Amino acid sequence: MKITYRRVYHDYHILEKLEAGIHLTGPEVKSVKGGHMSLEGAFVKIVGSEAYLVNAQIHPYPHARPPAGGYDPRRTRKLLLHKKEIIALKSRTQQGSLTLVPLSCYTKQGLVKLEIALARGKKKYEKRDALKRQDLERELEEELRGKV
Repeated sequence: MKITYRRVYHDYHILEKLEAGIHLTGPEVKSVKGGHMSLEGAFVKIVGSEAYLVNAQIHPYPHARPPAGGYDPRRTRKLLLHKKEIIALKSRTQQGSLTLVPLSCYTKQGLVKLEIALARGKKKYEKRDALKRQDLERELEEELRGKV
């Protein structure tokens, strides 16, 4: 099971990748392992000396008992990182126009992990250029495929 947020590669230049754990409840773990998670519009925010995953949606596990106060699928979840990593990421994001975005969520040895990246946003013209380049490469591959 691997949940990816492919739009990130269109919107950002990925500079550095990092793996983090996520603090989840039991039914959330079951739901994520079943592939019922969406990273659309999610981002990582550092508050004080802790990192949080904001706006990621984990759909409720259908076989779990509903919690007494209700379930919020878009609640803010704490990320499990070393203090040195958090300090380094915080200083890098404050220096320049960099942001932390989630790339994918997967299981590793039974644990749920989140791959986050330090990224710089692309300008509109950079996105257009990338799409043009992809179209040209696709057309070239189709022409070569017909000749071989």
